[in-house]
Amino acid sequence: MTGRREFLKVAAGASLGTIMPAQAQSPSLPASPLTRPVDLVLRKGKIITVDKDFTIAQAIAIAGERIVAVGADAEMAAHIAPTTRVVDLKGRAVIPGLVDGHAHMDREGLKSVYPPLGRVRSIRDIQDRIAELARNKRPGEWIVTMPIGDPPYYWDVPEILAEKRWPTRQELDAAAPDNPVFIRSIWGFWRHTPPLVSCANTEALRRAGIGRDTVSPVDTLKIEKDTNGDPTGVFFEQDMQPLAELIWFRNATGFSRADRARTLPLSAQAYHAYGTTSVFEEHGAATELIRAYKDSYRDGTLTMRTALVFSPNWKSAGGAPLEPFIEAWAGWLGEPALGDDWLKVTGLYVNINHTKADDLRAGTTSDTGWAGFNYDTGLPRERLKEVLLHCAANDIRAIANANVTPGVIDLFEEVDRAIPLQGRRWVVGHISTLAPRDIERIARLGLVVTTHTNRYLYKEGHLLQRRLPAERQREITPLRDLLDAGVKVGLATDNVPVSMFWPIWQAVARTSNATQDRIAPEQAISRAEALRSATVDCAYITFDEGKKGSLEPGKLADLAVLSADPFSVEEAGLRDIAAAMTMVGGKAVYETPNWHD
Repeated sequence: MTGRREFLKVAAGASLGTIMPAQAQSPSLPASPLTRPVDLVLRKGKIITVDKDFTIAQAIAIAGERIVAVGADAEMAAHIAPTTRVVDLKGRAVIPGLVDGHAHMDREGLKSVYPPLGRVRSIRDIQDRIAELARNKRPGEWIVTMPIGDPPYYWDVPEILAEKRWPTRQELDAAAPDNPVFIRSIWGFWRHTPPLVSCANTEALRRAGIGRDTVSPVDTLKIEKDTNGDPTGVFFEQDMQPLAELIWFRNATGFSRADRARTLPLSAQAYHAYGTTSVFEEHGAATELIRAYKDSYRDGTLTMRTALVFSPNWKSAGGAPLEPFIEAWAGWLGEPALGDDWLKVTGLYVNINHTKADDLRAGTTSDTGWAGFNYDTGLPRERLKEVLLHCAANDIRAIANANVTPGVIDLFEEVDRAIPLQGRRWVVGHISTLAPRDIERIARLGLVVTTHTNRYLYKEGHLLQRRLPAERQREITPLRDLLDAGVKVGLATDNVPVSMFWPIWQAVARTSNATQDRIAPEQAISRAEALRSATVDCAYITFDEGKKGSLEPGKLADLAVLSADPFSVEEAGLRDIAAAMTMVGGKAVYETPNWHD
């Protein structure tokens, strides 16, 4: 892995390399002959170890990719040699590198593949931006842009436009008369509210074969038509995953292998900027996403420790008998996971049933678009149960999202009656509401849980609150009850926003964006508990709690120096914390200018 070593050497950055060596700062501190000299000492800080006792230290010493010592400033003298770099943290807080339990990290870089429209506030603004893009295109060349609105959520569209409506094909024609134009819809999970809306000009419609007689293949996708029955160029989708671009505009809107390879390091940098050093992709990774990670690993550009869950394409299996099929073709997914501390594939994503729209998405192209996972992951309940039984027999972990797999705990419990699940760490992800009986079963089966606080507390907590009677509202993302039951919980971003300090804040504050009320406040957890759920307990999900997630001697030197102390900053300020420096395996992979001055 020469490429990796050389990259990480560069990624360490000039600023760490120019810190005065210990010999220049403290010539009277020779290395102890009884201890190994270290490469780096961070001292005079607040080292939040997240160890068993939640110890707070002053300094940390690192040699190679490992932590050598954590303790008082004076204790570091024995580890300092003339070549050791010593950084005065000036009281800054240091935490273990954050672990994102459901990241979709690759999407962040992919957002740069197609140009943004910018902060448009009228259809004329959109036309001006399209015309600007057309000036750099040859006649006939596609112009594809990111959605209308302000990222990351794209709220209040088209209301933010002066006209309060979407641009028509004729208006896009006027901006780029010689080019096909397509304005993408959002990926629905960025905002969590439909409709998804995309816009095309006349030439784009012609190339897609869409005319007055074109009928939508599903009820959730509407082709808007004017009073003459002609398409306006506007598509409305009552779904979270866009279909129009996959079935009609796939040749113009896809992401190539080169796109994914080029943007994956950009994605990692965006997450590193907030102290994230590991991601778990529990929603599953299709072959093209696994390939992108392998490309990055091979080229030495992978700076994020990554655990991928395999996303199956069941249609390709046909009617194969499941027992020999899983043993022969999926046996490699059994624990211990195949890979290393940088990249591994662990477990199988499972799902109950699928829709006609899922079949259409899965059948159009091998390019999965924004998803990164296969659309054909759903199975009828009884066939899925058979899959789960064979997974358990082959030590393959099952990972299911509770919001799209109703009854998953029931299924896991049925499997447990035949093959005990305790100790296997099967995963229930994206929890929204859990009854006390659900929590009891999760604990008894030894399941682990990941959250989606950005959706089920911040965006939709008030809606869940309205649906449930007062006596059941404590079931909304019941973090307090889960922790009290001994369940390991991992926090997660789901990519929007990329900072793990948002779910940390949401777990503590439980504030609704819509009403500013606290959602089931009795389920709030402490800052320390939230930080543990974003570090070592999230590492537990991938059997890595002995390697990372806390700052202890012998563990991997994955850490972040923070812009603010997560224990003393005001509550609302938790979500604004960023990294001044992020380190993975003893090498700085992200730094702000002059952070150590």
